[in-house]
Amino acid sequence: MTVEERLQDVKQKISAAEREANRSVGDVVLVAVSKTFDVDAIRPVIAAGQRVFGENRVQESEGKWPQLKAETDGIELHLIGPLQSNKAADAVALFDVIETVDREKIARAIASEMRKQGKTLSLYVQVNIGMEPQKAGIEPKETVAFVNFCRGELGLTIEGLMCIPPAEDHPGPYFALLRKLAGEAGVSKLSMGMSGDFETAIGFGATSVRVGSAIFGHR
Repeated sequence: MTVEERLQDVKQKISAAEREANRSVGDVVLVAVSKTFDVDAIRPVIAAGQRVFGENRVQESEGKWPQLKAETDGIELHLIGPLQSNKAADAVALFDVIETVDREKIARAIASEMRKQGKTLSLYVQVNIGMEPQKAGIEPKETVAFVNFCRGELGLTIEGLMCIPPAEDHPGPYFALLRKLAGEAGVSKLSMGMSGDFETAIGFGATSVRVGSAIFGHR
């Protein structure tokens, strides 16, 4: 299959999962995860109509996205990997959405940079939904208080929550927990589901899914 065919296949699966969950077709945003792929690999996906992309690293993204954004209007770029505070200025300059706000220091750095640069980004709090020591994210029990801190003290607009469930477990209970936390925190967006489980995530209310290898192939 070509990359265009794989993109179409993923979109069809998203539509089928939306119907299965009694949701409106078009409800779920596809974030095409282009990390580790170069501009030549990404251009055909843009040409096929995809406009929302996800990247893990600020530095890698700076090597390709300014050029790609200049070539095509309407690109929306999501940072879906951990952010270091010393990269906050670069991240705010390049990205439209940061999905990995996960601690006070990084929230303060983003708030400060958005003021300096006069930019407003969409922000998500990353939740370490399986409480795995190797993963970034705020603990589930601290999520509501952290969202309230970001909004109240820093004036940040937190739109949603993001998670990556433990790879070895069934993701359903983790997606259900993220949905519950979003309700308690008063946020409407849920970034959950990747190549292996995005259809399950849609059944649990995902508003966006992050799909890389099912579109671009394996790295």
